[in-house]
Amino acid sequence: MEFKTINPYNNEVVGTHKELTFQETNSKLDAAQVAFKSWSKVPLSERIDLIRKAGQVLRDHVEEYAEMITQEMGKPITESRAEVNKCAWVCDYYAENAIAFLSDEIISTDAAQSFVKHQPIGTVLAIMPWNFPFWQVFRFAAPTLTAGNSGLLKHASNVFGCAKMIEDVFIKAGYPPNVFQNLIIHHDQIENIIAHKGVKAVTLTGSEKAGSAVAAIAGRYLKKSLLELGGNNAFIVWEDADIDAAVETAVTARMLNCGQSCIAAKRFILVRGIYDEFVSKFIDAVKLLKSGDPMEDSTQVGTLARLDLANQLHVQVTESVTQGAILLLGGKQNGSYYEPTILGDVVPEMPAFDEETFGPLAALIKAKDIDHAFELSELSNYGLGVTVCTKNTEKALEYAHRVSDGAYFINELVKSDPRLPFGGTKQSGYGRELSKDGMMEFVNRQTVYVK
Repeated sequence: MEFKTINPYNNEVVGTHKELTFQETNSKLDAAQVAFKSWSKVPLSERIDLIRKAGQVLRDHVEEYAEMITQEMGKPITESRAEVNKCAWVCDYYAENAIAFLSDEIISTDAAQSFVKHQPIGTVLAIMPWNFPFWQVFRFAAPTLTAGNSGLLKHASNVFGCAKMIEDVFIKAGYPPNVFQNLIIHHDQIENIIAHKGVKAVTLTGSEKAGSAVAAIAGRYLKKSLLELGGNNAFIVWEDADIDAAVETAVTARMLNCGQSCIAAKRFILVRGIYDEFVSKFIDAVKLLKSGDPMEDSTQVGTLARLDLANQLHVQVTESVTQGAILLLGGKQNGSYYEPTILGDVVPEMPAFDEETFGPLAALIKAKDIDHAFELSELSNYGLGVTVCTKNTEKALEYAHRVSDGAYFINELVKSDPRLPFGGTKQSGYGRELSKDGMMEFVNRQTVYVK
């Protein structure tokens, strides 16, 4: 079988990729297991040097990699460049902090010596999505490989060109053969991979359906899993907020990557005293966004990554309007392109409130007061992050316990940062990436006791 990657903007074929047979995949699995045995013995200082070199490779080839991202999934080229540079940053971060993170953790007991060692566990499978095709991979690979594990990548089939380039980054940086391998496969090979004796864990970023299926397989074989799934983030604006600043942040929070982000703000919960002002200014700001060819530097809104994604978004918009939401802006589809769209008077049980909307759709929701705003925020099966806009940051901090999500941002959009743990609760998944937590997910915290 062959996979074709298609440019969603012009429908041109970007690349053709031949699927690995089960036998070829098994050979790569065996090779990854062999590579781990020698890679895990490489001194940490050398592994650090290599991840630092990987960051430099990314910087040296930023245009080449950014163009592939944009051609395969439609992200504006300026955002693609930023994504590649962020990958270089995460490489630098782990190069700078790996020694501290992986050092023995001394614990005082009645023993002559007692401490925790951090040992690599083996081969880790990463099942990654198309929306941030480089970033999602590198935030897994940088800590996981540096800790001494080998890695396997099963990327989304519409970004297999990116996947090949990512594997090439590690080759260019000088990593030993088979420490990081890209697998051109269909989902029907996933269980075979997880079952392999050398594969010790799996990390997935993707849909709830995919996460549930992979977690079940991992559980069946007693392999560790980390899931980063969907989100329906609330963006709460209090009456004392700087509305102009809140609007500026809100536009980026919703429209970045054409709204195709699990941590994008999707439900804008506005305390009623500022509802009309925010709505008016938000509409004006969104109207100014320039749509067009994502390869042009001036383009701010490109296409969605696939036609079916645009179709699904349109169903969510039309059903919400049928149920009483007000179409304030947009709502039109042209192939894979979907206009930046704003719905007003959104309430629970509408698709725009209850479901994850993966595209440039903002749902505006009116709250009676601050407490009501947090009640509305919690009416979600997801739990990635919440933003609160207010001038009273001390009061906002007091409300952090009201939020069950994995992140709580005040006067800033929810975003991933190498220095901070990232992950969700409820149907947004479990486990943490980035920071020290991300490195600890795939190590054996081995207790050592000397009498």
